[in-house]
Order: sequence, then structure tokens, then C-alpha cells
Amino acid sequence: MDKIAVLIPCYNEAKTIGKVVKDYKKALPEATIYVYDNNSSDKTAEIAKKAGAVVRYEYKQGKGNVVRSMFRQIKAECYLMIDGDDTYPAENAREMCDLILERKADMVIGDRLSSTYFTENKRPFHNLGNKLVRFCINTLFKNKVKDIMTGYRAFSYEFVKGFPVLSKGFEIETEMTIHAVDKNYRLVEVPVNYKDRPEGSESKLNTYKDGAKVLKTIAVLFKEYKPAAFFNIFAFIFLVLALILGVPVVVEFYKTSMVPRFPSLIVASIFLVISLLLWVSGVILQVIVKKHKQLYEILMNMMNRDYE
Repeated sequence: MDKIAVLIPCYNEAKTIGKVVKDYKKALPEATIYVYDNNSSDKTAEIAKKAGAVVRYEYKQGKGNVVRSMFRQIKAECYLMIDGDDTYPAENAREMCDLILERKADMVIGDRLSSTYFTENKRPFHNLGNKLVRFCINTLFKNKVKDIMTGYRAFSYEFVKGFPVLSKGFEIETEMTIHAVDKNYRLVEVPVNYKDRPEGSESKLNTYKDGAKVLKTIAVLFKEYKPAAFFNIFAFIFLVLALILGVPVVVEFYKTSMVPRFPSLIVASIFLVISLLLWVSGVILQVIVKKHKQLYEILMNMMNRDYE
């Protein structure tokens, strides 16, 4: 088992990967640097090897697929995940790893948004997207994480081996954050200076396509992690519609003992039934989620016993 494993998922980062590997070898000389090449068409793997990294390959395209392989295959006391585009400073690596090794955190987040991200990043819709994702997650999951989408993170062994990777692409950071918040892991944010990609290095993140995937991931995970709240929203909407249509009919019935608008009454009754079904579904699913959380805690306790 490695003491520190530096994980670098890469796709066509030949321009920067050599410098990144060297910078982190210098910052963390005791660490093993792993570069996972994700079907690069340039010399990313070759350059990383020459710089001293352990190079492995993931042939399923997408950052989430790469992270899944990394987390399954590598054992370490501390994991530090970075991007291969030379946008994250190596000088924060020691502080982030020490927080994990000293058991002061289960996940350390390299917080770009509190420092230089909004001035360095030249893609305005990325700035808006980061703010939107942060607002959605902090509102839905009642937290105060400042940087949801950062790729600069450190993890404990327990978090890595207990994290079920479901995402295939760039939604992986969102999934990590929601999982950590939901499972009550200790999160610590460390402000880091962000610098934009060097000239000639292109981002693989599509602002609109990947942004839509991230928002969809938030909605899906909200339904799966907090089903009662999710279904109650729709139950309330149908209840309001039922009252809007049904109350005038009931009032008129009490006044005249007649129901002249049967269609409104029928539709209101249907909406009321749908509302009740949604509410009951949320209650049942919330009980199942709670049971899963209990099983998760038991499994994590067993894993910690074996780890120690």
C-alpha cells in the first residue's frame, strides 16, 4: 500500500503532463504518481513515463470511468487527485495530504472559487455554471461547500473504497461531493490558486453538454438520496392544483347542494390521488434510503477494522 498516491486522469495532455508529474514529485517525493491515459491520441503516456510516473490505461472514455479504475486498483493511505492540465498548484499538495494522513478530513477540496478562478478562467459560462451547481447542491443538500466542480481533491482510504462511482464523465466531482455530504464525511476546503490552461492546451469540458449532464446528475442524486423531499415537491404541486380545481366545486355544493362542474371535480380528485401516491412513495423510499445508510455504516465499520 502506498502512503500517498497522486492520481492524474489524462486525455491528450502532452503539452502539460511532464511538468505536472515533475512538480508533484518535487512537492511529494514519497508519493507514487499514477497517470491513467484515457485513449490519448498524442504522446501523453510516453511523456508521463519519462517524467517518472506509473502509467496505466483506461479504455472506457470519460473521467468517471477513469476514476472508477483508479479507486478500484490503487491502495493508499492518502489519495490526491489532480488534473493533468497544469491548472492546480503543487504547493498546496502537502497541506491537503497532511489533513488526510492526520485524520482531520475524509475529503479535502481544493477551493478555486474563493481565490483566483473567476479572474483566471476565460470562459464566462463556466463561471456561471460553477455558481449554479454550487447553489443547487448547497440548497438541496443543506451544505456550504464553496467549490463543487474542482478536480483538485484529497481522499482517505475509507472514502475511496466506500465510494460507488456511477458517473461516466465530468459529473464525477458533483457525485463525489453529494456522496460525501450525504454520508456525513468530514470535508475540509483549502483555498488554492487557479491558473488557466497554458496556450495550446484545450479543455475537454463542453460548457453546455457537460453542464447539462451535471445538472441532470444533481436532480437524479437528489431523488435517490432525498426521495421524501423530491417526491414531496411534486406532491405539493398536485395538491395545489387539486385545491384550485376542487375547492370552488365543494363550496358551491355546500351552498346549493348541487355539483354543476363534474369534470373539475373528477380532475381535482385525480390530482389529489396522485398527490397522495407521490407522498406515500417518498415516505417508503426514504425508509429504504435510511436502511441503506445503516448498512453502509456497518460495512464501513467492518472495512475500517480490516484496514487497521
